[in-house]
Amino acid sequence: MKKMLSAFTLIASWNLLFAQTDQKDPMIVKMVSEVSKDSLQSYIKKMVSFGTRNTLSTQTDPNRGIGAARNWVLSRFNEFAKQAGGRLAAIIDTTTLQKDGRRVDTTLLLGNVMATLKGTDPTDKRIFIISGHLDNMRSNVMDRTGNAPGANDDASGVAAVMECARIMSKHPFPATIIFVAVSGEEQGLLGSTFMAEKAKKENWNIEAVLNNDIMGGNNQNETNKASNNQVRVFSEGLSVLDTGRIATTIRNLGLENDGKARQLARYVKETGERYVKNLKVVMIYRNDRFLRGGDHTPYVQRGFAAVRITEMNENYNHQHQDVRIDSGIQIGDLPDFMDFEYLRKNTAMNLCNLANLAKAPSMPQEVKIETRKLTNFTNLIWKAPVSGKVKGYLVLMRETTSPVWEKKFFTADTKMDLPYSKDNYFFAVQSVSDDGNESLPVIPSPAGR
Repeated sequence: MKKMLSAFTLIASWNLLFAQTDQKDPMIVKMVSEVSKDSLQSYIKKMVSFGTRNTLSTQTDPNRGIGAARNWVLSRFNEFAKQAGGRLAAIIDTTTLQKDGRRVDTTLLLGNVMATLKGTDPTDKRIFIISGHLDNMRSNVMDRTGNAPGANDDASGVAAVMECARIMSKHPFPATIIFVAVSGEEQGLLGSTFMAEKAKKENWNIEAVLNNDIMGGNNQNETNKASNNQVRVFSEGLSVLDTGRIATTIRNLGLENDGKARQLARYVKETGERYVKNLKVVMIYRNDRFLRGGDHTPYVQRGFAAVRITEMNENYNHQHQDVRIDSGIQIGDLPDFMDFEYLRKNTAMNLCNLANLAKAPSMPQEVKIETRKLTNFTNLIWKAPVSGKVKGYLVLMRETTSPVWEKKFFTADTKMDLPYSKDNYFFAVQSVSDDGNESLPVIPSPAGR
């Protein structure tokens, strides 16, 4: 009895310590306050002005087509670089594609516009990516000449990328952040596949990808339902790489809901709702919308943690459509149908997550749960992260049926004994910085019998 009372006293003190760490980082609060709906609107207006941004459109006209749009995004990134003290560098990363008999009918120079904000800690190899796709389409995906505004799909995602780059480039982060506007999404996720494959071959240490696609409208066309205080984050439960012994371990431990992408989605929800007022992040338990895909998928397929962020209520009258009046209804992806205050909130949600991740220490190493004896306590041990200054660690706990972490316990040690049975709860451990920035959680593996 005395042991149990002592344990619960310790937990009370740990919760008190956690209350002191679960505060908003003033630097992130300031950055979030700088997200401007006027800036976002100006970016989208400019992208719409290029007439079409179809991946197959002209790359030589200085005022029209995907080439002009790419060059303009690059010019904006280069402007932002002037305030970054040499830490931000921008390029158009290109590759040549041949005809594929499907959605590429000519030899094509594909280009992703990338701005890399280099981390300040040379020992920190982590990379965090925010993306949106610059290309768009009309009703016919092969139509490269007709006007296609593409305001929401996906100038909204690119605008969020650019606004995050504008604000975050003024601040130092230990880890590296890549801001990218990819091409070729409508032709088959071509730009993101090129980038993800390159990252895999070159062993980039990508810890999170936030892909933003269709995130600036709030009105559903079939029901006229509007919601500017909810945004969806789609995440895969298990990786396609989780096969063989890995899959067996996942089943044995009941971790079907704890893959990398799902952990990132929980993080996005908690951090986004912490910093952005009047916004609920709704987790959707599938990789993308029903039988559809997005630019996060090539990363997921290669074992990286990646999620898709998109508006709560899609309006199909305003995506993948020629601009026209049909039965008295305006059809087409025009800026008129966007909610720029909603886009501001969704952009701020991305920014606070990127900043919190890039400021945090790296994840704790070798997180283990003791299994050598039967006990109703849960005994956790781990090692310090490989980079970053650590104030301490958060041990997370949730019931097996809960979608989110329900309890957190802070400790400065690298172990913790909790009077909760591992039979009934899931646990994870995060590294925490002096400013309270948390790493992604690590699920413990059995320490062995």
